[in-house]
Amino acid sequence: MLSVPTLWTVIVINFLALGLVWAYVARAYPKFEAARYWTAAAVLAAAGAAISMLRDVMDPRFPLIGGGGLMIFSSWLACMGVARFYHRPVSWPAAIANSVLASAGLAFFLVVTDNMPMRVVIYSLAQSTPIALMLPLLLLGQQNGRENPGARLAAIVGFLLLSIHVVRSGAALLGYGGAITAINFNGLQAVMILLLVFLAMGWNFACLLMAIERLRNEVADLALLDDLTGVANRRHLLQRLTEECARSTRSGAPFSLLLIDLDGFKTVNDTHGHAAGDACLKHFTLMAQTRLRPGDMLARTGGDEFCVVLPSSSLREASAIARRVIEVCRQDAATCTGSDIPIAISIGVAQWDRDVGEFPDRLMANADHALYAAKKNGKNDFAIYDPAPPLSPDTIEALRKFA
Repeated sequence: MLSVPTLWTVIVINFLALGLVWAYVARAYPKFEAARYWTAAAVLAAAGAAISMLRDVMDPRFPLIGGGGLMIFSSWLACMGVARFYHRPVSWPAAIANSVLASAGLAFFLVVTDNMPMRVVIYSLAQSTPIALMLPLLLLGQQNGRENPGARLAAIVGFLLLSIHVVRSGAALLGYGGAITAINFNGLQAVMILLLVFLAMGWNFACLLMAIERLRNEVADLALLDDLTGVANRRHLLQRLTEECARSTRSGAPFSLLLIDLDGFKTVNDTHGHAAGDACLKHFTLMAQTRLRPGDMLARTGGDEFCVVLPSSSLREASAIARRVIEVCRQDAATCTGSDIPIAISIGVAQWDRDVGEFPDRLMANADHALYAAKKNGKNDFAIYDPAPPLSPDTIEALRKFA
């Protein structure tokens, strides 16, 4: 026989330690909302266990009902943290209603009729319900197309928790392992409770792994994004171009690149200030994105220069997109009044070919040649890179005579 207070002492210490860990995470990362739910869940679980310890020093009705209710509600909070981790809504009414109904059931089978096995069943069912609701999210949920190893571990632990709750309830109803009292558990029940405590720790560590993976991915994403506009930066662009060049080298299927430069941007900075220049860059980014397709990647390579990677696109398709981007800028400039700053752009269009191979810098150089031609032709327009060298005047004159 194992003393119930001994078990609850282990549970209190366990959940207090977890609460301290989650409190630190919540304080260090204020925008990580799930950590606040997990902190509250651990603290409430510790409080519920501490109240349950009073059952051998006072009337056990309050410790059993109050402590059990807090433990059940803490399970809901832990699973609500999982929902917020995946940016899903949470249902406070459902959590509160489940906890209140379970507490009422505990009270009925303690005050009206003393039935310990039924209390075990009610407690196990109430704690299992939120876990069962969260399992599909842990198994199927993804963030930005990425799977989370911590979520897989949490799902495994969740299955084990449900299994032990089922076994514990069945053993209590069938009387396996001997009698159970409010003060002492039989050996089988004590072992299963210790397993539940161990798995609760495992659940929290799995959630901690989920948090670490999320934060690691966010840091990785920040390294690939432009701070001002939020689009891809030069590093991300070069990674994508390298992938596209390798893919085209293998398959022979072309893709295209737009190199964009804001006309007269230095004048905007000199005349209106850098804050106005930054606003122009962000405004252009928003306009350009409205004319791109899903899968196209807009990147800021520095200053007032942008690139657009157009996968599986010919020069004709790339030219049509370049025309749309220029047109939206012209339309926006036509509506400018007062202190509004019109935005004009020039675009160079180039397509991958065998000469480019797996070297994205060659494709960027081709697009840059086309951009220079667009600037030379009067700006606010686009030009297509022509790999054929221009004919000399003597050649042109000879062709005319021959014709």
